Amino acid sequence: MKRPAVISLPPPSRDEESAASTRPLSLSLIRRLFAYTRPYTSRRNLLLLLVIIRAVQLPLLAWAVGAVVNGPIADHDPAGILWGTAGFLGLVIATGLVMRYRMMLAMALGESVIHDLRNDLFRHLLRMPMSFFDQTRVGRIISRFTSDAEAVRVGVQDVLFVSLVQGGQMLVAAGMLCWYDRPMFALVMLMTPIMWLLNRHFRHRLSRGYRLIQESFSRVTAAVAESVRGVREVQGYARQDVNTEMFRQLALDHSQYNVGIARATGVFFPLLELNSQTFISALVLLGGYRVLHPETGMTLGDFIQFFLLANFFFSPIQSLAGQYNNALTAMAGAERVFRFLDTPPAWTDPPDAVTPASIEGRVEFDHVSFQYGPDRPALRDVSFRVEPGQTVALVGPTGSGKTTIIRLLAKFYLPTEGTVRLDGRDLRTIRSDWLHQRMGIVLQENFLFTGTVLDNIRVGCPEASEEEARDALRRMDCLDLLDTLPEGLMTRVGERGVGLSLGQRQLICFARAMVANPVLLILDEATSSVDPASEARIQRAMRHLLRHRTSFIVAHRLSTVLHADLALVMEHGRLVELGNHATLLAANGIYARLYRHFASGEKSLLPPPGQAPRK
Repeated sequence: MKRPAVISLPPPSRDEESAASTRPLSLSLIRRLFAYTRPYTSRRNLLLLLVIIRAVQLPLLAWAVGAVVNGPIADHDPAGILWGTAGFLGLVIATGLVMRYRMMLAMALGESVIHDLRNDLFRHLLRMPMSFFDQTRVGRIISRFTSDAEAVRVGVQDVLFVSLVQGGQMLVAAGMLCWYDRPMFALVMLMTPIMWLLNRHFRHRLSRGYRLIQESFSRVTAAVAESVRGVREVQGYARQDVNTEMFRQLALDHSQYNVGIARATGVFFPLLELNSQTFISALVLLGGYRVLHPETGMTLGDFIQFFLLANFFFSPIQSLAGQYNNALTAMAGAERVFRFLDTPPAWTDPPDAVTPASIEGRVEFDHVSFQYGPDRPALRDVSFRVEPGQTVALVGPTGSGKTTIIRLLAKFYLPTEGTVRLDGRDLRTIRSDWLHQRMGIVLQENFLFTGTVLDNIRVGCPEASEEEARDALRRMDCLDLLDTLPEGLMTRVGERGVGLSLGQRQLICFARAMVANPVLLILDEATSSVDPASEARIQRAMRHLLRHRTSFIVAHRLSTVLHADLALVMEHGRLVELGNHATLLAANGIYARLYRHFASGEKSLLPPPGQAPRK
């Protein structure tokens, strides 16, 4: 039965990312971010209480000054002045303490939120199938954990609570201004439509600019990650100048976006400042006139009090404008982070996926076809059956579909059509984690984690002891090759295995699979990086290690096929021949021609890419 292709969607293009960010100040995003504070409800509620207290305290400082001027100073009361000053200093100290704990709680809450968010990102990342990693640049993924997550952290720690304090301060100051003198407050309110128009004009420019900055930084990060991972190829093919020029263009784009934001901000902030100072000047004129005419009911103390309160009303404007820019960055980062979290895996195990009580290792491909994309067919109607404990060699030229069979068996991908079965069960119905715990995989591109050699051997079985690791190496007859390292199995391994030879890295990967004691063993040209002498030793050990295990080996050399129970000969995604070494030679088909190619003196069973086997 034909099933729809199960291929992950490609990552959004630059245009798609920009188009999806048309609402930078989104209440839905803010609510979703705020949901991450639920595990810390008591800390969050205390923080909100301190925010309210601080928003009230700051205008009270202005009120206290006016109260002292209108009271003890106007009455020429020295004792009252001392008491008023003491009360003012007490309010200042209380305001400072509230500020201290507000900042501490905001920092702690922000770090807790970003800790949980990054954990969710990492957990979601590891749930994505292999197709996602094949189609997504590493730098783009890294930027979600670094620049985007950092922007969210700043938004929670600084933007949210500082803006609440500043906004609350403006509201409290506005209420007190209206209570004291409504005509003067009406003048202050004339500023509101001007502020709204300025914000409306610059909001679109700034929000679009910050989205472009986030995306360009992602491309810069991706370029750096790619060049570091491929530094051997860069230097080996003398591409330093080419890659440097490519990076220069990306960095130039990023800097130009930053300059564009700086230009817009350089106009926006001074306009806000000019607007504020203009209205303060108008307040001085109107207030001075009312003080000089006592019939208006305003004393000098009232004017001082009103002027100080007006300053607490105007001063947050500049800060809120800066926080607005940070909010745009935080929203852009949050949008990209949540878009990644909302991207579902191309496939997941069904809710009723089973964990069989045992596994025998019978594998069956039933009319399996697969394609990596609409125009990238990899397998066409492949069918075969492997009995428990058999060793299967996959033979064929590059691009014939050998590795794709391995990926489908390992459930890294699901077939486009047909069914892959394990012990008679559709592989789709078996839990992936259960399957992988019973599977050992050694690939041509060996990967080692930062840590010791022993740590890397125990990747598939963390509870294994050092003696068990040594025993695996001893059975492979390769213990002496790793014991010669400076600190033996406790030798530190650099990133991606730096400091070890290719052969040593591959031996560690072999030992990793053996310690896991898998029922299914997959070797994808796993001895291609081992020198002939080491390979001979491994081949002798493999005949013992493969016993009672269902093993699939992508054959690179003839010695692999000679000892296999079954050889699958692949060509252009099709299974063209099936049998053991003797029967395939007798058939005098493609395998026989490959064998003659090897026998003519070539080291590899496979002809060079693009070259047909000799007839």
